[in-house]
Amino acid sequence: MIRRSIYQNQLLNGTGKGYTMRIAVPYDKGQIFKRFGHAPQFLFYDAYGNLIFRKQVINTPPKRGHAVIASFLRTLSVDTVICDMIGDGGQQALKVAGIELYGGISGNADQAVKALVAGTLPKKEIVKGDAHHCGDHH
Repeated sequence: MIRRSIYQNQLLNGTGKGYTMRIAVPYDKGQIFKRFGHAPQFLFYDAYGNLIFRKQVINTPPKRGHAVIASFLRTLSVDTVICDMIGDGGQQALKVAGIELYGGISGNADQAVKALVAGTLPKKEIVKGDAHHCGDHH
């Protein structure tokens, strides 16, 4: 069974019309960067319904750490993050920031975002990064 976000359910039942969604993906060379807390940049997508109308790459702040990145994303009005590996600290920071998380997603960033706005991106078991390498201690 595919679990859908509130946003996806609104799109599917027609109540989400008029809502612009901002999606952020840790990014490197067209692919979802493996470790959320160490991404050199994020690719931001703005979507209206299932139409992606803007993409923009922004470098990650020089000071890293899950709380810093979550605050950075919240400041940029991000609603949803799609990523691969993310530790407990990153998950908690996104939750506190009110950002929905799709973890355990790898591969092409554009394809993952297209699946999200189409309502077909599954919520997967999140692969947690090693705290020593992923910065859960930040």
